[in-house]
Amino acid sequence: MMKGANPMKNTLLKLASLLVALVLALSFAAALAEPPVLRIGSKDFTESLVVAEIYALALEDAGYKVERKFGIAGSIIHAAITNNEIDLYPEYTGTGLLAWLEMDLITEPLEVYETVKREYADRFQITWLDFSTANDGQGLVIRTQVAEKYGIATISDLQKHATELRFCTQGEFDERPDGLPGLIAKYGPFDWKESGFYNNALKYSVLANDLADVAPAYTTEGALVETDKFTLLEDDLYVWPPYNLVPVVRNDVLDDGIAAALNKVSQSLDTATLTLLNAQVDLDKLEVDEVAKAFFDSIK
Repeated sequence: MMKGANPMKNTLLKLASLLVALVLALSFAAALAEPPVLRIGSKDFTESLVVAEIYALALEDAGYKVERKFGIAGSIIHAAITNNEIDLYPEYTGTGLLAWLEMDLITEPLEVYETVKREYADRFQITWLDFSTANDGQGLVIRTQVAEKYGIATISDLQKHATELRFCTQGEFDERPDGLPGLIAKYGPFDWKESGFYNNALKYSVLANDLADVAPAYTTEGALVETDKFTLLEDDLYVWPPYNLVPVVRNDVLDDGIAAALNKVSQSLDTATLTLLNAQVDLDKLEVDEVAKAFFDSIK
């Protein structure tokens, strides 16, 4: 009997090959369907770290895998997202307008947002998601006792009483175009009773210990929750641009699920809430992860 091919063996080999091909095809399809790992960045200060962690928790809760790439220097984080080293991070409208787009000053919040949203889409293929009312901008803080004594609520009020007040500054504010020179151009001269210098980390100690009355501040600094001690003045003539907090995301990873998860976070953040989150880390000495989780759990 001549030796020949075994029909049954050939059939089994063909079936096995088909099965392997099917498994590989299914695995490939599953890999394509699985969401990418989202690389979330943050700048290297408390507020950015907390908000980025809230973004991470929101996306994980929505079923996405995330990689945390936190603590990037503010001077290079824009390069990190435009060079595809991160996919998203919390950014400020005023920073986008002035630092990264190098455009002229705009002070109306919605106009700033719409401008950066349009320009980022055109220049960088990056989307600014929903606008948050939380604003971490430049401001001036005064001792509450002094504000009540002189009836000071706005920077215009402050300018009128400058001759009775002691101003403390870290120095840079006096020179920057958007610092004291910008205030003088808009409000008129500030003829302080005294003007002294301090280390920025000691600012609130200087005020609390009655060594000065007024100092430059950022509008969501944690110490500002102590309203019995410190009052943030209203920039009533709009010297400074708004710095509203918004998630910025590369278009090549953005989908409806990411947008929905991050927009929900933005809807829950306002200036008072952001100030409180900063205070929990900087004053109460809680961990960033702990503060972020408690806040996210409260909005789920």
